Amino acid sequence: MAEAVKKPRPEYRNIGIAQLATYRLPLAGKVSILHRISGLLLFIALPFLLYLLDQSLTSEISFDAFKGFLANPLVKIVVLVLSWSFLFHFCAGIRFLLLDTHRAVSKEGGKQTSIVVLTVSSLLTIVVALKLFGAF
Repeated sequence: MAEAVKKPRPEYRNIGIAQLATYRLPLAGKVSILHRISGLLLFIALPFLLYLLDQSLTSEISFDAFKGFLANPLVKIVVLVLSWSFLFHFCAGIRFLLLDTHRAVSKEGGKQTSIVVLTVSSLLTIVVALKLFGAF
């Protein structure tokens, strides 16, 4: 009996922080990471948003102060980032729910649904930006 030739097994290692910039992640992986980042942004901003909602509903005077606070361009940019975070997290969440029902689980399906998530959330964010900065 001839002994089987043993091939060396491939070695898989975790990538480090230094390799993160050069690592080529597929689009579905980027959407997954952005989904986590947007969820983290929403989680961190939730107490602040609830406080602002509470203050805006207290009285007419506090609502006027809230409107004045939102007139600041820097605050508008923060609101726009939080709007993107919500819209992207919502669209990606729907994508992941569809994946949980075993729809578009293939590599090509994952890429297509990732493109849909990025496109829809970007278009919705542009609409919010136009409304926020007074285009209509």
